Amino acid sequence: MGNNVIKIANCSGYYGDKLSAAKEMVDGGPIDVLTGDYLAELTMTILYSQKLSRGEDKGYVGTFLKQIKEIAEDCKTKNIKIVTNAGGLNPKSMANEIEKILKEISVDLKVAYIDGDDLIPRIDELSQQGENFVNMDKDKALKDSGFEPLTANVYFGAWGIKEALDNDADIVVCPRVTDAAVVIGPAAWKFNWNRNNYDALAGALAAGHIIECGCQATGGNYAFFKEVPSFNNVGYPIAEIEENGNFTITKHPNTGGLVSVGTVTAQLLYEISSPSYINPDVIAHFDTLKIEEIANDRVYVSGCRGSSPPPSHKVCINLAGGYRNGMEIILTGLDIEEKAKVFTDTLFNSIGGKDQFDEVSIDLHQTQKNNPKTNEEAMASLNISVKSMNSDLVGRLFTAKIVELSLSNFPGFFARSAAKPNGPVIVYWPALVDSKYIKETVNINGKKIEILPTSQLDFEEIYYQKKPIKIPEIKEEDEELSKVYFGEIYGTRSGDKGGCANLGVWAKDLSSYAFLYKFLTVKKLKELLPDLKNYKIDRYELANIHSLNFYVHDILQDGVSSNNKLDSQAKSLGEYLRAKMIEVPSSILKGKNYEQ
Repeated sequence: MGNNVIKIANCSGYYGDKLSAAKEMVDGGPIDVLTGDYLAELTMTILYSQKLSRGEDKGYVGTFLKQIKEIAEDCKTKNIKIVTNAGGLNPKSMANEIEKILKEISVDLKVAYIDGDDLIPRIDELSQQGENFVNMDKDKALKDSGFEPLTANVYFGAWGIKEALDNDADIVVCPRVTDAAVVIGPAAWKFNWNRNNYDALAGALAAGHIIECGCQATGGNYAFFKEVPSFNNVGYPIAEIEENGNFTITKHPNTGGLVSVGTVTAQLLYEISSPSYINPDVIAHFDTLKIEEIANDRVYVSGCRGSSPPPSHKVCINLAGGYRNGMEIILTGLDIEEKAKVFTDTLFNSIGGKDQFDEVSIDLHQTQKNNPKTNEEAMASLNISVKSMNSDLVGRLFTAKIVELSLSNFPGFFARSAAKPNGPVIVYWPALVDSKYIKETVNINGKKIEILPTSQLDFEEIYYQKKPIKIPEIKEEDEELSKVYFGEIYGTRSGDKGGCANLGVWAKDLSSYAFLYKFLTVKKLKELLPDLKNYKIDRYELANIHSLNFYVHDILQDGVSSNNKLDSQAKSLGEYLRAKMIEVPSSILKGKNYEQ
């Protein structure tokens, strides 16, 4: 490990994260750069609604302005750079507001902003050029979606950020950049990396991916949560990046949480598909890196290999998918299925049938127990949801028809959640656009600086070929088997990728991984989790970190705002798997200090 590092801290993993985190990271110890990620796919539509309701000069993350007021003076004194994607749909207005605040508090910091990501004004033009904006998950052209685009934003990479910092920016306001770009950019600036320094860039991409979701790298949402000493004031993550791209993940002293091989592995697996993680600056091969603990709350990640970036950029498109309504009804006691049928038949007969709606979802969750010991143990839930492009069909009339049945249907009727008439349905549409159409601009000192994508420059194309890792044989037939919960041995982390979900699984040692590698096939996963039986699932292997990753296609329909699932972001999918009983060779358990 080298001493020449850049310390890049995170203070936000989503819009709504801890407001005081920015000040805590600035005050808690030495850092060089403060970053924050505020933009999930759904956040773009929230900001779109903000622009509609509050004016064209809005559309950015307003809470970031409160954070700037708290930290600007200290960042000036400590020479801390700030890089954020809080600009959202309106980075120019955000930059203007920051400059007003700096003037009010008499702090002299130079502000840059990046724009050009908004493709809404260019969709027709690009379509005429042959860009069909084909949905990456559904292989369907945008023009065939039947919906109107609300937002369409290119995921920019890191080079605009580097250019802004090269021009002495103290604060860089970004629009829709990749989550890791706010880390790659400062690292590339610090070490003046060339565009084709792919291994170093891949390392920085891995670092950015690990810290971009805030405390999920430091003990939050961690499968083996009983290992975490304290959840009070969990520290946000810091990546100490070296010139070669290797890095250490840590947190400020005297904070809660945990940085361990497990917490870092879990976050590396979060929301990925293939271990060849694609970014507009580099493809990072997560199946090549090494993770090791070097001290308490210090984990070293090294050896990530990189390849040339693809010739296209990803576009986050959100479509107006109509409206919806729904309610959760509680059923209690005996004859649960019959009660559900009586209620749904009566409801839809009273409103003219199901066929008038674009989509009807009826989900019965039979959580009731036989011979229940409490009232709650006798309960099941019935979730009814309807969608339509006609707002009247899913408006107050539908709600009224449910309420009207309160005294005239099955015994014990009551509802747990209120109906939400005319709730908007947002369809997430991930697509690609040829990088030659990208128009990224850095705005600083009254200048506009154009940033060309790496794939449009004259670099030799390089693709790293991974060498296979030999997995030890497990001979189960020679051993006694023990029945255990999956989660006693294996950690998981799951999450949403648009309309798809990923389920990452890791083992703590090679022998446990050898069993996992052989045991947990796609077929076996579907046996353990029968909810997944109708979905296409890809399995990826990361033997270097004793992990598997499963990518479940279309389980979340068209994204978090369009599906009707109780867990609309698949956050609990991993814990569901960990609750399953499996049989493992007894040798795996001997001498191991697994969570009991």
